This record gives sequence, structure tokens and C-alpha cells, in this order.
Amino acid sequence: MKKKLIAALLVAAMSVSVLAGCGDSKKESTKTGSDNKTSASADAKGDKADDKEDDKSGDDTASGEDVTLKLFSNLPDRKNGQGLVEQMIIDEYMEANPNVKIEVEALDEEAYKTKFKAYAMDGMPDVVSIWGQPSFLDEVLDAGVLAELNEGDYADYKFISGSLEGFKKDGKLYGLPRNTDIMLIYYNQKMFEDNSWEVPSTYEDLMTLCGTIKDAGITPIAMDGGDGWPMACFLTDLLVKVAGTEHSNIISNAISTGDFSAPELKTATQLLVDSAAAGMFQTGYDSQDYGTTQNLFTNGQAAMYCMGSWDSSMALNEDISEEIRTNIRAFTMPVVKDGKGGANDIAAWNGGGYAVSANSAVKDEAIKFLNFMYQPDKLSKYGWENGVGMSAQDQSEYMTGNETELQKQIIEILNKATSVSGTPINDCGPSAFKTAIESEIQGVSNGSTSVDDFLTTIGAACK
Repeated sequence: MKKKLIAALLVAAMSVSVLAGCGDSKKESTKTGSDNKTSASADAKGDKADDKEDDKSGDDTASGEDVTLKLFSNLPDRKNGQGLVEQMIIDEYMEANPNVKIEVEALDEEAYKTKFKAYAMDGMPDVVSIWGQPSFLDEVLDAGVLAELNEGDYADYKFISGSLEGFKKDGKLYGLPRNTDIMLIYYNQKMFEDNSWEVPSTYEDLMTLCGTIKDAGITPIAMDGGDGWPMACFLTDLLVKVAGTEHSNIISNAISTGDFSAPELKTATQLLVDSAAAGMFQTGYDSQDYGTTQNLFTNGQAAMYCMGSWDSSMALNEDISEEIRTNIRAFTMPVVKDGKGGANDIAAWNGGGYAVSANSAVKDEAIKFLNFMYQPDKLSKYGWENGVGMSAQDQSEYMTGNETELQKQIIEILNKATSVSGTPINDCGPSAFKTAIESEIQGVSNGSTSVDDFLTTIGAACK
């Protein structure tokens, strides 16, 4: 990986702002404490805490008295992907600090966000998952529920240039980013080769390919339409290809004025409608959730699957049959006819991360754990080794040459990128806008709402 290229790309993304409504959402809810012990050469580094933070309880964790930290996570699968990495670090921290017990409550993303709002009113757990997006973070920071972090503590944590910006307000830092996310179309390479299907280079080729796959009795693309945000990411990807680097200005102007009548927005939305009408997605896509959709692909019922790079851990997930997991590959949204976006203009952003509750009774210990988690040889290193996509920290020193073919593809995609989108459209505005677009996009995609009515409705939510 070329560090300078990645830094340049993410600086561009941060100038737009950062997401992310996309995380490693899975099917079940999980609570765990000291279970699932994983490897651990427990490293007691990461003791940096913000000594200037007020400890509202007067708690002194340095005394060695027993401490319980409550962590609220959007990663319910603790055996694979980001949830596994998170649990590995929790286990290491408890081993290095025997007086500390970390209790985890983990919900899939939509349930997580709903309960987060309740916690914001009634009292937040000590460490929480957050997203550096206006639709999520602005209201959270206005409510004053997150603790300020000392940015100087992270000077040597190898964060990619610009990646912290979405987690700041008025120059103060309130959270740390975890991911660099890229929107992808995963595909089953063996299925493609067996049927002589080619990876499409244009959107028109993709539409034709999907028709061929559908005629063969196979779902072309598994789409999580029930949750709303994946289709909004898909729409963002289309807009990037339609409008090129102007897409961010178009979105910004639309949200600030409430006027979504720009021709590029209409074109991108119509492409989504036409794709769904042509049978690009599975029957019932507009009501099916993340887990159901992913299973269609990993069980071989769908040839492709639209989701972000955080799902690249599928290639190492032994719950997926070897024939499928070793043949998972990916490509980015193909170019659109007469569009301004090139093949290497991609939808990518810095994804979700973590923060500490402002009112935590054990705030110093919570920040100490957060700093331990973000040591470069923890979250970033373990994430790479477990194939969970790209970190918001430089990972180049952890690359061995033995990465999965899918990881190598994703590195190549990022290194070739000429521009990155920044925050997807659904996360660029106020929460009312996010709610509107994620609840209305199913209707426009399945034809029950017109394109004009859809754009008018989401525009009204910005006013």
C-alpha cells in the first residue's frame, strides 16, 4: 500500500466530511463479559488518558480497585469480522488489567441506533460505537453526552491525515474513527467463470449481465433494501458516476436549500428505479435485512452482493463454505453512459468508531481502554490480520504478502482511486433528512413513489 496515496485520498474525503451509517451489522444481539478469551500477549501500553478530563465520580482506578466498564457496540457477531477484533482487544485489556471487567452489549446497527437515543436520555454506557457523520454526531454532541478527548494523545497512533475531522466539533475531538470504508459489489468468481460471465466495465454492461443471471434462475445482486442505508449508499455511488467530483457540491446545495431537483440527482435516482424494475435485486429486497441479504450471497443463491469493504472478512469466515469464501472478489460501481465520473472515482469514507461517555463514573479507565484499543498494533493490526477491510490508521507495516485475494483487490482499488466520495448522501444532512431518505428510498426504487415525489419529500425534510 502506498501511504501517501491513501492519505491524499482520505484528505479529499474529509474535505467533504465523513460517515458512516455502515458498519458490520449482523443478525443477532449479543452480551458478553469475560467470555470468548482469545490470544493475548497482553500489552499494557496505551495507558495514555486525558489527565485533564474531569472525573465526575472522583473514582481512582489507579488504586487497583475493581472497575466495571460497559461497552455498547454495533458488532453483535463476536466470532467473525470487526466483532471478533473488538472482543480480542477487550480480552487482552482485561488480562493486562485484572481489576477491570468489560461488559459488552452488542446490537445490529438499526437496533443499536434506536437504543443509543434512549441511552442518550437516560445515561450512556462508558464506551460506545459512534459515526462521524452530521446526521448522527451533530445532535449527539449538541446533547453533550460524549467526553472530549485529548487529540495530542494520538499523535503517534498513525491516523490517516484528515480521518479525525469528522469526529470533531469546534476544534475539539470527541471520538476516534475505526474504518476506511469503500462501497463494493462483491461477486462469486467461480460462478462467473463457470458461466463465462465478465465483470462489467459500464453500468449498461451490468444491467445486461444481471438480465443474463436472472434468466439463469439466480439472483443477480443481493441488496439489503430493508434497512434503507445500503440503497442510499448505492444511490451515492451512482451519483458519483453521474456527476463525478461535482456530486458533493450537488448534495451540499440540495441539503442547504431543500431543493433536490438537480438533473444529476434525478438521473441517479432513475437509474436505481430502472435497475430494480429490471430485476437486478432479489424478490422482496425492499423488506429484507442485512443478515438475510448477505446469506443469499454466501449460500450461493446470488451471484453478487452490494455492501461495503467492512464485509471483506467473508473471505476468512469459516462459517461460509470454502468454495464460496475463497472465490469472493469485488469491483466498484461501473461507469455510467455520459456520466462525468470515471472508473476510479469511488464511493469511500472514514467509517464508524468509538467514543467515551461524558458522564461515565469511570471515565479515566474508559479513556485508558480506548487508547489501548487504538494502539496501531491492536485495532489496526488485528483488523488487517482478520480481513475486516481498511483501517483509519496506516496499516502498511502489517502487510505480509499473504493477504487474501479479496484484500489485495481492495488495496488496489484504493490505490488506483482518483477521487473518493466522502459521506454518503443519507448521512450528509440532519437526522430528519436521514430518516426521510432511508424510509422513502424503498418506495421510489420499487416504483410505488415517483422520482419527483421522492426528491420533493427528502428535500422537505431538510427545511
